[in-house]
Amino acid sequence: MAERLHLTKHHGLRNDFLVALGADNPGLVLTSELAVRLCDRTAGIGADGLIGTSAPSGEFADQAECEMVLFNADGSRAEISGNGIRCLGQALLRNAGRREGSVSIVAGGGVRHLTATATELAEVDQLSVAMARVLPGPPLSPEAQAFPAVRSGTGDVGNPHLVLQVLSLDGIDPAVMGRDLERGFPGGINVHFMVVDGPDRIRLSHWERGAGVTQACGSGATVAASLAVQWGVVTSPVAVVMPGGEATVVCGEEPVLIGPAVLIARIEVGCD
Repeated sequence: MAERLHLTKHHGLRNDFLVALGADNPGLVLTSELAVRLCDRTAGIGADGLIGTSAPSGEFADQAECEMVLFNADGSRAEISGNGIRCLGQALLRNAGRREGSVSIVAGGGVRHLTATATELAEVDQLSVAMARVLPGPPLSPEAQAFPAVRSGTGDVGNPHLVLQVLSLDGIDPAVMGRDLERGFPGGINVHFMVVDGPDRIRLSHWERGAGVTQACGSGATVAASLAVQWGVVTSPVAVVMPGGEATVVCGEEPVLIGPAVLIARIEVGCD
């Protein structure tokens, strides 16, 4: 492995990631320890997660450009991130000298197809990603059943999510309530508090497994929008408003998540 690590930093609605492409870092093997060090916002660079790439294998060997390798800020592995995969898509395209086009990435147990469109801002591209079909998530824990929600449910798009519809986000502290609710699920879960703001609009706050409170969660937005449509409280496409900004989810058998990816910086650090 090279003595210097070449990274780019991106964010999708202020959900930020460090990306280390295999093409720029021959022989690089990402580790939990490296993720914790680099994602530390005081002693490191700072991010919600670290993303790397590996060659797709098995049934996906000829179906995608790469496989996404994702570590949360606490060093735990994650299956997929809706914002993270858009950031990785931007990194791959820009590394190929393009801002627009399509790219396919293995993540969350399947191939995700992304399409990018350049915006007027040099650092911002709009990316859509076809997410996996939303499957039922784990059964509601006793704590989730006891939570005073209008509706509650779980879903899985390669990673698990708990969605709790509430009347207001006032008084909801995801750092406390989200953490406590996550503990009721073996293996953890992403927790989302949801308010319906209109016939095609929802608002979310998040607690993400392995990262804590985040400004946005793409896979969570996908599950929340899909459940809200199933519950009959909104219609598709759904505008999903999060603390970091707004995404759109076109719900269907294979939901499509649409939102920006922003290139923040190109970074080179020592590997020692």
